[in-house]
Amino acid sequence: MVTVISQLWLELVRVFGWFILFYMSGVVLFYGLLFILAAFQLKREEKIDSYERYEDYMDASYTKPVSIIVPAYNEELGIIGSVRSLLSINYPEFEVIVVNDGSRDATVETVIEHFQMKKVKKVIQMRLETMTIKGVYQSVIYPNLWLVDKMNGGKADALNAGLNISNYPYFCSLDGDSVLERDAFLKVMKPIIDSDETVIASGGSIRIANGCDIHEGQVERIGLSKNPIVIMQVIEYLRAFLMGRIGLSRYNWLLIISGAFGVFSKKWVIEAGGYKRDTVGEDMELVVRLQKLIKDKKENKKIVYVPDPVCWTEAPDDLKYLHRQRNRWHRGLFDSLWIHKSMLLNPKYGSIGMVSLPYFWIIELAGPVVELCGYLFVVLSFFLGGIYIEMALLFFLLSVLIGSLSSMGAVILEEWSLRKYPKISDIVKLFGYSLTETLWYRPLTVIWRCQGLVQAIRGKKSWGEMKRKGVSGGISQ
Repeated sequence: MVTVISQLWLELVRVFGWFILFYMSGVVLFYGLLFILAAFQLKREEKIDSYERYEDYMDASYTKPVSIIVPAYNEELGIIGSVRSLLSINYPEFEVIVVNDGSRDATVETVIEHFQMKKVKKVIQMRLETMTIKGVYQSVIYPNLWLVDKMNGGKADALNAGLNISNYPYFCSLDGDSVLERDAFLKVMKPIIDSDETVIASGGSIRIANGCDIHEGQVERIGLSKNPIVIMQVIEYLRAFLMGRIGLSRYNWLLIISGAFGVFSKKWVIEAGGYKRDTVGEDMELVVRLQKLIKDKKENKKIVYVPDPVCWTEAPDDLKYLHRQRNRWHRGLFDSLWIHKSMLLNPKYGSIGMVSLPYFWIIELAGPVVELCGYLFVVLSFFLGGIYIEMALLFFLLSVLIGSLSSMGAVILEEWSLRKYPKISDIVKLFGYSLTETLWYRPLTVIWRCQGLVQAIRGKKSWGEMKRKGVSGGISQ
């Protein structure tokens, strides 16, 4: 009897091992496909950009005016530099709306004093429900700068409040600790302008500001942080944006535009119901809901990603806050997918339901669970010996392909196309660190994401406080 149970256990372990290997092989093939698609798309856009003059889009009669909404919670350290950066962007007609979401620091006082804000009476169209607004302020020196002071309700609530006050047909959601490159808006708005409103949302790239020299809201020198945790996030962002989103955007499969930098049609967002206030993944959930609305209305609309317009943002520089961020991101991913689970494998929603959503469910959401099981299988294999050792080695090689080699591929795409990092030493350092990802960084993020998935299933909704050091006033290490 004991022998039979032992044989059944070994057979179960063997089947489990083969499942992990087939799964990881499929992930490697899918990431390889995304890399090829991204490479072709980046080269195509590079040729187009070399012939185009973005100055032509500075004609106010040709472009679309934009409301820039900046939700701010305890952003005292970085808000001035971020607002200065926005006020100096190269775009003909825009307004900046800073929404203070019940900050406990001096965010409101800092903005009011620095930009000479005066309280005004303004008609607010309550198209979306929000927490109570305590006051609206307008700058004396910058008439297109507004400050909304409201009770705390979360980032989604702050964005909805900004939408209610905004004056223009397009809006941009932007984090309070972000700094934009001067031509970023011209580039991210280009697909919307050229498409004659076929494109209803456009997202740009997010890069890590830690290590850059930033003064008065302007990036004066692009550099790489000395902190290994930050360097690994630089690589991770390159992989997520230059490989994942370019490949998905090419066929209108995109389900996320980063809340740190994205432009949307206000009409479509309001029709969709605005930002959902009871989720920590409000940026992705909105995009999925917009894709659903497009299919339900049978409209020929698109949501795109543009790699060149860059927004620089502060990244966590210690494991405590990085843990909170990755945990929250995975909870947000689960929320977004679960809320719209009826779209999964539903032919009514075309390639979104049949390709994009299965990818996010199987690879993005379940991936960390399978990978964690793979790590446990590797440990178990050393006790079982034989064929299990060989399978463990195969799993390790596939992990290297998914982690380290895909990260190296993202660095290659960066240097081949955008070339944001001017120093060769920075590129070499990124290559070197990408080789170590599978050994320490990836297992950590896998554990944090699995933890986030468990907490999401149990219904946890808290945001998790993040500590800001401010990147707008100098060099951030």
